[in-house]
Amino acid sequence: MRVISVNVGLPIKVNFGKEIVNTAIFKNPIKHRIKLYKLNLEGDKQADLTVHGGIDKAVYSYPSEHYKFWKKEIKDFEYSWGTFGENLTTEGLVEDVVNIGDKFRIGSAKVVATQPRMPCYKLAVRFGRMDIIRRFMESERSGIYFKVAQEGEIGVEDKIELIKSDENKVTIRDIVRLQTNGGIDTEMMNRAIKVKDLPDGWRNYLMEKLTKLK
Repeated sequence: MRVISVNVGLPIKVNFGKEIVNTAIFKNPIKHRIKLYKLNLEGDKQADLTVHGGIDKAVYSYPSEHYKFWKKEIKDFEYSWGTFGENLTTEGLVEDVVNIGDKFRIGSAKVVATQPRMPCYKLAVRFGRMDIIRRFMESERSGIYFKVAQEGEIGVEDKIELIKSDENKVTIRDIVRLQTNGGIDTEMMNRAIKVKDLPDGWRNYLMEKLTKLK
């Protein structure tokens, strides 16, 4: 597993329909090594901190392997690394392999997988079409959010090394499916709520669903 591209961006105002939207989804690849802090990468910020950023969403990765799918799915679009607003475009780090709570070393930093990305309308702003939100969810190609366990420097071609795998074995894709496919896998939900690094929002959501299913 390795880093293919490191992408950062600051909030900008763009026209979307009849609105002016403030967004930081437009990320640009950089070549030099940069610092990964507890809340974000050096030179990167989130526009709306009510839904983006924070401890559990400090860095967002997206598999380079998914770009081939999207280029076939949506052809009339110019793709580049960072298109999905990801900080790290990766190779080998995919949603059905990574567990919530898995810990990785990237460069001199250490990160922990926390959750999948649930897209908001900012992804529609990036693609210039609202149907991308539905298609993104249905694809189960969510990408992965991480929290920072140890600050450090990262860069292109850094290896992504698994340090520790969470014992509950609940993958990023499992969480997506609990959200999109009815969420009636009670055994999976019970395992998921035991994961220490699952954010409280997800834990509370799953606990409520379990209560309703009793």
